[in-house]
Parts: sequence; C-alpha cells; structure tokens
Amino acid sequence: MKRDKDYTLWLLLNRTQKKMEELRKMELRPHGITTAEALALFSIESIGNVATPAEISRRMFRKPHTVSTLLLRMENRGLVNRDHNLNRENLVGITLTDKGQRDYRASLKRESIHRVISSLSEEERRQLVACLEKLRETASQLGLEWRLKGEAA
Repeated sequence: MKRDKDYTLWLLLNRTQKKMEELRKMELRPHGITTAEALALFSIESIGNVATPAEISRRMFRKPHTVSTLLLRMENRGLVNRDHNLNRENLVGITLTDKGQRDYRASLKRESIHRVISSLSEEERRQLVACLEKLRETASQLGLEWRLKGEAA
C-alpha cells in the first residue's frame, strides 16, 4: 500500500500540537487551571472592559455553547463574574475576579511554549508561520466551500 504523504504530515502536525498541549497542561497544573481556562482568561483580559461570551467564543475559536459551559464552570470556581445588567437584556458581560486575575498572571508564564519554539531559528519560524497560515487559509476556504455545497443540496 502506498503511503499517503499528506495524511502523514497531518498526523505529524496533530501529534506535535498534542505534545505541546500536554506540556502546557503540566505547566498549568500547579496553578489549578486548564489550558481552556488559561485561553479564556487571556481572551477576556485582551478584550478589556466587559467581554461577552460571543466575543470570547470568537477569540478562542470555540463554539458558543462550549464557551458558555466553560464560563459557567469558571464562574463556579470564582474566576469570572457574569454581569446580566448590560444595555441589552439578553447580553451577558464577563469580567475577571481577583482570583481570575491571579490565575491569568500565572498563565502568562509560558516556559513550555518558549522552550519548544526556541528550538527553531528565526528563519525556520518565519517559514513555519507562512506555511501554517497558508494551510489555515486553505482549510478555511475548503470549509466554506463544503458548507455552501451542503446548503445548495
């Protein structure tokens, strides 16, 4: 059977991402936060003022119901507050609590990521960025094409 080089490359990308995520989980474990919580904290902090679940969802590249569940868990753990008193009655604002701020600052220590990425030269980094952006754009375009085909059927 002939080897599928595209699939082999996809597997390598997938395994690399999983290994890096595993390192990140180990790095965050002493702080009691997950990688998803760290990403949510970062997203909320970078949005500033009052973040909405929809905006957090867009920043995290996650589905809204997934982010809503995550935010509820984070609220129960005392990391975020939900403010239901925004201009529109169905709009919820999300802010970090003091504990959320502390965990956000702890999550900024990204030694695992830096140590892995620093194994690349500056030129290798530029090439990797260009390649990954091209792959992401192609995947996005293909996803749009498939969605449009599904709607036309």
